[in-house]
Amino acid sequence: MATTSSLQPPTRVLMGPGPSGANPRVLAAMTKPLLGHLDPDFLRVMDRCREMLRRVMVTENQVTLATPGTGTSGMEAGVMNVVEPGDRVVVGICGYFGERIAQMAERAGGVVTRVQSPWGEPVDAAAVEAAIRAAGKVKLLAIVHAETSTGAETPVEPFARIAREAGALLLVDCVTSLGGVPVRVDDWGADVVYSGTQKCLSAPPGAAPITLSARAWEAVRARETPVNTWYLDLGLLEAYWDERRVYHHTAPISMVYALHEALALVLEEGLEARWARHERNGRALQAGLEALGLTLHAQAGYRLPVLTTVRIPEGVEDAAVRGALLNRFGIEIGGGLGELRGRVWRIGLMGESSTAGNVLLLLNALGRLLREQGFPADIRAAVSAASERLRS
Repeated sequence: MATTSSLQPPTRVLMGPGPSGANPRVLAAMTKPLLGHLDPDFLRVMDRCREMLRRVMVTENQVTLATPGTGTSGMEAGVMNVVEPGDRVVVGICGYFGERIAQMAERAGGVVTRVQSPWGEPVDAAAVEAAIRAAGKVKLLAIVHAETSTGAETPVEPFARIAREAGALLLVDCVTSLGGVPVRVDDWGADVVYSGTQKCLSAPPGAAPITLSARAWEAVRARETPVNTWYLDLGLLEAYWDERRVYHHTAPISMVYALHEALALVLEEGLEARWARHERNGRALQAGLEALGLTLHAQAGYRLPVLTTVRIPEGVEDAAVRGALLNRFGIEIGGGLGELRGRVWRIGLMGESSTAGNVLLLLNALGRLLREQGFPADIRAAVSAASERLRS
């Protein structure tokens, strides 16, 4: 007879591109008693989540909620609700997830123009502006603020100006930036902004914050065709999240609890303090990696502090190093995606995982493994360089 045993997953130091570690308060929140998805007490939790999301996203947008699903559900909700068949869409692409936006827009029937930038550089604003002029009347301009595949940050403000002047809506992917890098939705003038819980918000994957400007919401309500998704139809979701409380789906109750506690932790720390913590730890890691003798991949001046891509030295085995980090040191980092597969490692310092201790732990462990592979890593110099940045 088959036997069963209790679930006992190992403890890992999560320093990949996501998920990040979760605060014990967030995990404890998920063990709270279940309520019905229309229970008045649960609806009050939803209301508090909505208000905290506005504060964390720095927006007054009425339509602010969390879609059920990972960050990709936020992407799909944002794209599918705005794009109708025949709409012209321009997507600035500098990595894997910009291309995913373009593919979703095409599935929605959009006529998509891709503006490609090298993987590791930000989206080229001048090239996007030229593409919009050439395309004619564009409904949506889309960019990724923090490209998880490359570790590059694209400044949003130039694209907000371009979109306004063209009469287009601006969609911004903030899956990897929200809660770790400054995100100011209203100051940007962005129209559709979404994120995920599993990165800098430090909750388990399972919900995707999304906010729409009044202009974007008007475009959604003025659609001539039904939204090309039922589960992520924001008209139906908003009717559940607002005072109407119209049944749409059985909400992931425990995930909403986790989101509530994660947002509370962000606000308790303070946005400015949280951004500064991620900046300090990320730059310390990058200084240490360079002192080890490694080369950072993303363009200088546009490197994310929360997700660092570092090139794998010639002669060093990608999978062997990542496997040894996991099995011997309990540290998870990520490999490359797309054209960077096998060429870079992706190292995350997001949310609960963004600590000075993790910076030094990773540098020591990675340095040892690189030496075993024959690469002359200078561990002492790496620790010294990182420590100096951590003190600054």
